[in-house]
Amino acid sequence: MHEAVRSTLAAAAVVLLMIYALGQGIITLGFGETLSYLWLTVTDPTGAGSIRQDVLQYLRLPNFVISFLVGAGLSVTGAVMQAVVRNPLADPYLLGGSSGASLGAVLAIALGVGSLFGMDGTGACAFLGAGAASLLILVIASVTRRSGGSLTLLLAGFALNAACSAAVSFIVAALAEPSKTRSIQFWMMGGIVTGGWMSALTLLLITTAGVLYFCTQRRILDLMLVGDELSLSMGRDLARYRKLYIAVTALMVGAAVYTAGMIGFVGLLVPHVVRLVTGSTHRRVIPMSALVGGVFLACADILRRNILPGMELPIGIATALVGAPLFLWMLLRRKYGGAS
Repeated sequence: MHEAVRSTLAAAAVVLLMIYALGQGIITLGFGETLSYLWLTVTDPTGAGSIRQDVLQYLRLPNFVISFLVGAGLSVTGAVMQAVVRNPLADPYLLGGSSGASLGAVLAIALGVGSLFGMDGTGACAFLGAGAASLLILVIASVTRRSGGSLTLLLAGFALNAACSAAVSFIVAALAEPSKTRSIQFWMMGGIVTGGWMSALTLLLITTAGVLYFCTQRRILDLMLVGDELSLSMGRDLARYRKLYIAVTALMVGAAVYTAGMIGFVGLLVPHVVRLVTGSTHRRVIPMSALVGGVFLACADILRRNILPGMELPIGIATALVGAPLFLWMLLRRKYGGAS
């Protein structure tokens, strides 16, 4: 089947799954009923006093949009990082973003930073930590002899991850307050708590701008898969683009981390699944990664709130429960869509 047809069918299936997932919960809505209330949310947002419409409009839909945006951002940055370092095991956190965010969040919790610049203190410090780690990687890449090379970035990211992880472990071990230790544990396992539509606005702007930007960079991303030597012969110096892409992905990852904490597997798994359907060209990989990643995390958020009655699992556990077996199956069947 032609790749364009497969991509269209996959997108349609993802949209249908998204609508179905919105109807799931303690109050279950049928597929047609969900469509009806979605239409009423647009045409008559004040509603007519319907509790079922209010549940969808004010609770499920904002939560779904936030989780969708986080998943879309992580998936696209994962696909970009796999091209930037030419490694199919790359994810959005490869170059120190996760460890820097973790260190920033742990410091905020340990020091009792409740708010920073009018924002949630833990999320804001995590955002700053992710940005600082990415900035340090760019500085290292600039001063090394192989400026911006994928191997240099990979090794620098590995070293920074190790250093930040050691610092996090030291702080956790030194804390004498169990309540702060529990807060660190829950934050590092991820969690999406909706604050209404306004809490999604900044995330919407950053994620949308990032996805659209990388859609325009599809040819450069394709060139990164073939290597620097061939690209130089074609008149393209990829080092400059790598630095720019790292800066943009750092902003997108920082926004996702600020909103939902640390969520694994999304940025690693989704690009592989997408490549199995669409092929490796980034003209299709970037938009489909955004769509599939968004729906994957939104469905995982619904799953973690309904899998155990009366208990909400951290969303990082839900993504690992679904993602780890699927990724292992892909590896055993040699069906992973590596960035090659």
